[in-house]
Amino acid sequence: MSIATCLCDVEPNAALARFRRGYHDCLYRRADALFELTDAVLCSPTPVRSLVELALEPEFQRSHGALYDAVNTGWMEFTRLRHLLATTPVPRSAEGRIVLAVDVTCWLRPDADTSPERRFCHVSGYGTASGANVPGWPYSFLAALEPGRSSWTAILDAQRVAPGDDATELTADQIRETLARLIRTGHRHEDDPDVLVVLDAGYDATRLAWLLADLPVELVVRVRSDRVYYTDPGAPVYRRQGGRPARHGRRLALSADQDTWPASEHRTVNDTRRYGRAETRSWDRMHQQLQRHGPWATDVHPDEELPVVHGTVIRLTVAHLPSERTP
Repeated sequence: MSIATCLCDVEPNAALARFRRGYHDCLYRRADALFELTDAVLCSPTPVRSLVELALEPEFQRSHGALYDAVNTGWMEFTRLRHLLATTPVPRSAEGRIVLAVDVTCWLRPDADTSPERRFCHVSGYGTASGANVPGWPYSFLAALEPGRSSWTAILDAQRVAPGDDATELTADQIRETLARLIRTGHRHEDDPDVLVVLDAGYDATRLAWLLADLPVELVVRVRSDRVYYTDPGAPVYRRQGGRPARHGRRLALSADQDTWPASEHRTVNDTRRYGRAETRSWDRMHQQLQRHGPWATDVHPDEELPVVHGTVIRLTVAHLPSERTP
């Protein structure tokens, strides 16, 4: 575990020692062997490719038989570990806001035919294929991001996405439970700014916003270029032939010609060192037209109307990328 010195109210070594004591208390069976095994994984100078190699690390001071016994019969209380992680220093943005990020990382196990609950994981650049589905275990990680251009993150939760799990519901529950732990441990108070949750493409932003509507969170989700959004219809117009008022206004298809888009509410232009001219446009109070199939067939009662979930669509364009790819 690493702790950024600028985030700690106490001396970093003292915070790290406190975490190590708490982590040992989370190990209920074969605790000492599991604790040394964790140190061996973290301190290994090379990638760990086989379990028996860890018995040769100086941090593991037991025989290789104790290593296998710890893996086979050891037991960890994950609920207690999650609470312990929530008590560690949590980074904040410049304005004092907690910024969380959620993403799925796959542990590929193509040769483990007898391993249970494997799923097909879509990966790019695996072997000679540009994109392939490889059997493995996908894990949903939730981390607190440090401000600025840094790769340091504070992992707060990790859950395996089992076959049959609804990834959107699992992500919503993961955010809800993590936020509850941050509130219990005093990292967030009632008058603090909303927690910002950042997600990559592949997440259903509209459904996540609907599932988390009761929480003090704001979602920033990268969306695919084939998505379609609508403005509000404005004042209802009743015609003589009857019919209910329209629920959707002008159409914003991200893949369509920009001349067909409605006018944006905000526009900024800046010159950057890495990307050249950067332009940002945004449209407020946009929503998607939901259909009663998939999760929306069960999330909403058949007698209820499908919700209208508002959000802001932000489009960022740059002149060039550092990798010289087409922006």
